[in-house]
Amino acid sequence: MRIVITDQAGADHELEGLEGWRVMEVIRDWGLNIKAECGGALSCATCHVYVDKDWTAVVGAPSEEEEDMLDSVGDVRPNSRLSCQILLSDALDGLKLTLAPSAAKD
Repeated sequence: MRIVITDQAGADHELEGLEGWRVMEVIRDWGLNIKAECGGALSCATCHVYVDKDWTAVVGAPSEEEEDMLDSVGDVRPNSRLSCQILLSDALDGLKLTLAPSAAKD
């Protein structure tokens, strides 16, 4: 399945991932600028992304624990999610996300 990621510089990247994989894993494995320090353990917010407005309902709202982690970054928006908490499925084929500045490795 396919996801479209806009990086922090505004460039779009079309990535392929497998069902059941965390979106964070796909972004990291394709070498985009994402820290993903905890590897998906929901103990940091370094895989912060913005979900495209057309996809927010499909992706769904963050859990309370995820919201608590998002509170630790300064660039949170209503469409913020942690990409480690989004699992790829057929329903998310074509998902569009933007990497948040706080996720950058730099």
